[in-house]
Amino acid sequence: MIHLLSVWQDIEKQLRAASRVLLLCDYDGTLTPIVESPEAAYLPQDTKQVLQELANQRRFTVGVISGRALDDLKRRVGIKDLVYAGNHGLEIEGPDIYFINPIAEEMRPVFNLMTRVLTKAMATVRGVRVEDKGLTLSVHYRSVEEGKAEEVDNILERVIATARSLGKVIVTSGKKVYEVRPGVDWNKGKAIALLIDKYGKPKTKAVVLPVFLGDDTTDEDGFKVVRKQDGISIYVGEENTNSAADYYLKSPAEVGQLLRMIRGIALKDNL
Repeated sequence: MIHLLSVWQDIEKQLRAASRVLLLCDYDGTLTPIVESPEAAYLPQDTKQVLQELANQRRFTVGVISGRALDDLKRRVGIKDLVYAGNHGLEIEGPDIYFINPIAEEMRPVFNLMTRVLTKAMATVRGVRVEDKGLTLSVHYRSVEEGKAEEVDNILERVIATARSLGKVIVTSGKKVYEVRPGVDWNKGKAIALLIDKYGKPKTKAVVLPVFLGDDTTDEDGFKVVRKQDGISIYVGEENTNSAADYYLKSPAEVGQLLRMIRGIALKDNL
């Protein structure tokens, strides 16, 4: 894994040579630092400005792909003409695209009920927050007392055991969060592949260069797809040899630096 800023000249050449750039970023831990409460994670104003300027460039398609619910993501980012992919890509809105995974949509009432049951079951553990995201749910335990994480895990397992055994749900773990999703063959990687097909415009022979930045386990599927497309896959955090990404940036602050550098060449070349 290579620190991306150390090979910026190579990255710059790829960006300049591309007919179209599909720039996709995760939200929490990538565009914004991980914070104690998910409600406090807001996009820095300077990062928002850079994303807006890049979205205005004719050869750039810019998007944010996140585990957050689509409406929450759109409210926090608040930029027009962006591609928004919420709930790990189960729901997508953007220029000339509107997508909701049909099986996930059918399971919305199930997840609503599961959220209520989990909220009640987790009431005995101080600091847990169960988030209903419509098509998925999250169990946040960053504020739980040390030593109580196992209790959170046990309660979650008990509540979802039947649904998981039937293949109705899948569970992934992230940074002090459990993500419960419908048991459908869909993830951030498949969502990115859909966007590459959509915005690559093969009829015009405009080959798209995908660039994806993410920081968590749910982003790994996206890194794999981008690598297959000869794109630029970037893990955000300290060097992680277990990641499928080719490059890394140390923090959201370095992500901001990269976005400003990309804006610089885009404005200079009128990309």
